[in-house]
Amino acid sequence: MNFKRLETFIWVATLGSFRKAAEHQHTTQPAISNRIAALEDELGVRLFERESGHSKLTSKGQELLPYAEKIVFMAQQLRKRADRGASLSGILRLGVSETIVHSWLPRFFRELHETAPNLDVEITVDVSGNLRSGLLDRSLDLAFLMGPVSEPKIENRALCSFPLIWVASPELNLPDRLLKLEELAEWPVITYARNTKPFAEISQKFSELDDLPARFYSSSSLAACRQLTLDGIGISTLPLSVIKHELESGRLVQLNTSWTPSELAFTASYSGAPFNPIAELAANLGVMVSDEYDRATHHEKLSQGLKNDN
Repeated sequence: MNFKRLETFIWVATLGSFRKAAEHQHTTQPAISNRIAALEDELGVRLFERESGHSKLTSKGQELLPYAEKIVFMAQQLRKRADRGASLSGILRLGVSETIVHSWLPRFFRELHETAPNLDVEITVDVSGNLRSGLLDRSLDLAFLMGPVSEPKIENRALCSFPLIWVASPELNLPDRLLKLEELAEWPVITYARNTKPFAEISQKFSELDDLPARFYSSSSLAACRQLTLDGIGISTLPLSVIKHELESGRLVQLNTSWTPSELAFTASYSGAPFNPIAELAANLGVMVSDEYDRATHHEKLSQGLKNDN
């Protein structure tokens, strides 16, 4: 039985489209149609019904799909055991939140290259909402995003979390004491894009104030948020990893505030069906590198605290 035809059967069933399956397998739609037709001839059954451009499994197709998935999974495991290098080639379509870019992503790529030197990677940096959509429509194999993604077929592996801190340019001359939200609201609040969890939490908190509503300068680019803050346009709440060097150089100062947003919790999320060994391996590497980064950061904080005490 032709392995490629079984893979194609699974992807057409998963994506519900011959065209999308062709895009995923980097081939043409006629090639996909030929593989399905050949498999149907070999099995002597009809696997799909086409309705207005959408491909729907027949009852027989639904019955046979779990067997095809098991055969492909076992074949991939056999290949993985027999030849590690063969299972680590191809393309990984990776989505990444910008917070990860500014922290442990370079270390992750070094580890990935050492483990899978023949692997190609397509990187998409975007807000978590868009990365989630990419996972669900299968345009992404793996995403490091603010998760988890609550979908039955999506696997979620916990990564490190990032506390947010309030910062401002020293040019604003904000008082070196505990600041209330009302005082922060006197300046534009530079923060995450409007379709993100941090923005929703921050805007909700400021909406509870009785005074004039806060002004928000929201952006999907943390680099832009950092630069606007450096230029004294307003105050911002950002992960330490994004503004660490600016704090050390004194170009930004940390504010002592009565409230800070929740930590940003991230996951390595990927589709568990059909099984994707490359995505699983990369997710495992992401968890390892994230844990190492978290331990190093924690150790650095302890050392800094001891230094300040002395």
